[in-house]
Amino acid sequence: MSEIVLQIDGKEVTAKPGTTILEAAKSAGISIPTLCYHEKLKPYGACRICTVEAEIRGRTRLVASCVHPVEQNMVVRTRSEKVDRTRKVILEEMLAHAPDSEPLKDLAEEYGAEKNRFEKEPSFCILCGLCVRYCEEIKKKDAIGFCERGSKRQICFVPEIAAKECWNCKECFSLCPTSYLQAAYVLTEALTSASHSSAPLSNE
Repeated sequence: MSEIVLQIDGKEVTAKPGTTILEAAKSAGISIPTLCYHEKLKPYGACRICTVEAEIRGRTRLVASCVHPVEQNMVVRTRSEKVDRTRKVILEEMLAHAPDSEPLKDLAEEYGAEKNRFEKEPSFCILCGLCVRYCEEIKKKDAIGFCERGSKRQICFVPEIAAKECWNCKECFSLCPTSYLQAAYVLTEALTSASHSSAPLSNE
């Protein structure tokens, strides 16, 4: 199948069908910020920080570049007033959960995001899903997943599996864009709960 020709930030780029905008941009040396993307994992599109403007057949819309495939004659803008404004709001929402995250603070400075715009809900987790997906796709262990729903959604280690697999692995910790230490704390908490639940009952 013939290659697709598109334009990214005024630069002509060629890519194979099925290539995402993010991949095409990276191949051309064009940087797009990401938080939930990992080259070894399937595209996820959770954090939306990689949002760009894509113009297709005269219509322009915002898309997540890590999951949106390239199209013939597509025109992509990785920076614009609308893109920067979108990223700024996303960052401000994330900072309410992980105000001390260095990657978030660096991006916040670049996009002029306010650290205190939204009420703080410190949980450290921005639901990027990197740890969950890495454990599932690469390690094949399914020791960590999402629990709860809506605003209460968070990551949780599965105690029975984590007790056997996680403490000697911890490969997902370094993927966390917010806090390695908090990831360790959540694991420790899960293992402690598992230990207590499996403890023999007292005869007293």
